[in-house]
Amino acid sequence: MVKNRDIYSTKQITVPRPEFFVLYNGKDAYPDRATLRLSDLFEKIDIPGIEEKVLLELEVQVININEGRNKAMLQKCKELYGYSAFIAKIREYEKETGNLEASMKKAIEYCCNHDIIKEFLENHAQEVMSMLMTEFNMDDCIAVQREEGREEGKAEIVRNAFAKGFPIDVIRDITGLDIEKIKTLGTVQSGNR
Repeated sequence: MVKNRDIYSTKQITVPRPEFFVLYNGKDAYPDRATLRLSDLFEKIDIPGIEEKVLLELEVQVININEGRNKAMLQKCKELYGYSAFIAKIREYEKETGNLEASMKKAIEYCCNHDIIKEFLENHAQEVMSMLMTEFNMDDCIAVQREEGREEGKAEIVRNAFAKGFPIDVIRDITGLDIEKIKTLGTVQSGNR
């Protein structure tokens, strides 16, 4: 970022202005554009007499590149448009086949036949497959973890409700779990006492 000799200078030097972007192509609903701020994650200071002041900030612009989003921007960049169309094809084929790997192969074939990032896919198909298998598997991993978290949360509610003497039908209404599952979780609770 700086010339070799500038690092020894006692004068102030300038550096290129950084800008941070995330290109979003996840499955969850997301706006066309959003700004994420590091300071939104900082813990709050609640000490009388101490001003809560942000001394470090980072803003990241998130741009949704899913098919149908930010069309004007995607039309200006053939590669980004192609990537967006490629991911959309994978998702379309995955709904049809239920098989991610077959869907990727079919999407690569479709895109090559329709001149959508053709050269890149022809030269890097294996790398793309490997990268996307990892990325899509991460989506599955996150979904499984969320589901496990919901199940653990329901189990915790059952255990707490049993401990407070709630009737089983009330616990069923609250958690949506069937009575056998509630009894099993309640037995675990009473067995741990």
